[in-house]
Amino acid sequence: MGWLQRFLLPDKRMTVQELDLLADRAISGYPTASGVDVNDQTALSCMAVYAAVRLLSETIGSLPGHVMRQTDRGKEKALTHPLYSIIHEQPNPEMTAMEWREVAMCHLLLRGNHYSEKQYDQAGRLIALWPIHPDRVRIERSGAAAPLVYRITVPGGGEVRLGPDRMLHLRGLGSNGITGFSPIAVGRQALGLALAAQEYGARLFKNDTRPGGVLEHPNKLSDPAYARLKTSIEEQHQGVSNAHRMMILEEGMKWNKVGIDPDDAQFLESRKFSVVEVARLFNLPPHFLRDLERATFSNIEQQGIEFVVYTLRPWLVRFEQRLKLELLSPQDRVAHFIKFNVDGLLRGDIKTRYEAYQIAKQNGWINTDEIRELEDMNPLPGGEGQDYWQPMNLGVVGADPTPDPKPADQSLVEDSL
Repeated sequence: MGWLQRFLLPDKRMTVQELDLLADRAISGYPTASGVDVNDQTALSCMAVYAAVRLLSETIGSLPGHVMRQTDRGKEKALTHPLYSIIHEQPNPEMTAMEWREVAMCHLLLRGNHYSEKQYDQAGRLIALWPIHPDRVRIERSGAAAPLVYRITVPGGGEVRLGPDRMLHLRGLGSNGITGFSPIAVGRQALGLALAAQEYGARLFKNDTRPGGVLEHPNKLSDPAYARLKTSIEEQHQGVSNAHRMMILEEGMKWNKVGIDPDDAQFLESRKFSVVEVARLFNLPPHFLRDLERATFSNIEQQGIEFVVYTLRPWLVRFEQRLKLELLSPQDRVAHFIKFNVDGLLRGDIKTRYEAYQIAKQNGWINTDEIRELEDMNPLPGGEGQDYWQPMNLGVVGADPTPDPKPADQSLVEDSL
C-alpha cells in the first residue's frame, strides 16, 4: 500500500515557519481586491470553474492510455509490459485509470502540480501509483546539484521524505522547471470578482425588499414601534417569495432607495464576463462552458478539433513525456513510450468519416479491416479485408507508364510463316 496505509513515524508537529507561504495561501485563500479570498475549494463553487475542471478532467481521464512498443514495421501496443495495466486499467487497487487521471488533472488545474507515490514490489517492479494531495507536499533541494526531496505531511503531524525515484510529479505551466503555476493563484482577481458577483446575486434574492434602501420617519420611533416595524418588514418583504409585494408605510414614513440597481450596475453582464474570463484561464472556447451567446454551429467540427489540438494536446504531452521519463527504465525508453488515443475526439460525423475512409482506401494506404477496426467492427472472415487497393492510373514517379509486352512464342511465329 501507499505511505498513508503504512507510515510509522513519530508525531512531529511542523511549525508555522516551516510551512511554505504559497501552500498556506492555497489552503486559506489568496486575497483579492473584491474582498473574497480564493482557494481551490471556493473557486469550485463558481460554476464556470467547476464546468471547466470537470470538462478537462473527465475528457483526459476517459482517453485510453497505452504503453506502445516500436517495431520494425511501426508500433504496437505492449500488452505484456508490466506498466501497461497500470497506465491502461488500474494504477492502484483502489482506483481505475480514469479516476486516477481525473484526480491528477484536478490537482493540475487547481494547483498546477500533481504528486503520486510510486510503489514497488520486492523485485523492484512498479506495481502502483498513489495520489497525494498537493497541500501535503513541499519540495526541497539541499544544493544546486542535489536531487529534489519531497516532504509529505501525514495525518497527526508526522512527515515522510521521498526522493524523485519514489515520486511521480506532473507539472503544469511554470517558470522554474520544477513546479507549475497555480491557475487559481494566477487568476485570483478574476475568480474573486466572479465569486463576489455570485454572492451578491444570492444576497440580492435573499434580502430583496429593495437592497440598500432607507425608511425615513418624521419623528423618533419608540423601541416597541421600531421592533414592530422591523419584524413586519422582515416577515412580509424579505426573500424571493415576498418580492415586489406592496409596502404600507405609517405615520408619514417614506422609502428612499440608496442602493445601486443591478441593471444600472450591469450585474448580469459582469457575470457573463466572468464566464469568458474563466474560459481564458483554462484555455477553453466559451461555448464549452455553455456560453452560447456568440456561438455558431456552422463550424462545430473544426472547433472540436481546435479543442483537441490547442487545449488537450499540451496536457496530454505533459502526461506522456513525464510518465515515460519517470515510470519506464532507461532500457525500456529506447523502444517503449506512452500514448493517449485521441482518435475518438477527432472523429467527424458519419458522412465525413466515410468519405475520408473512401479516399484513404482508394489511394491504397488503408484496407477494409483497418477501417472496420476504427469503427469498432470485427475483421472480414477469411482475410478478405486485408488487401490494399492500388489506383490503376497511378505509378512511381519517373517510371514508364506502359507495361513491357510479353515476348511472343517463337514456335508460333514460325508456324504462322
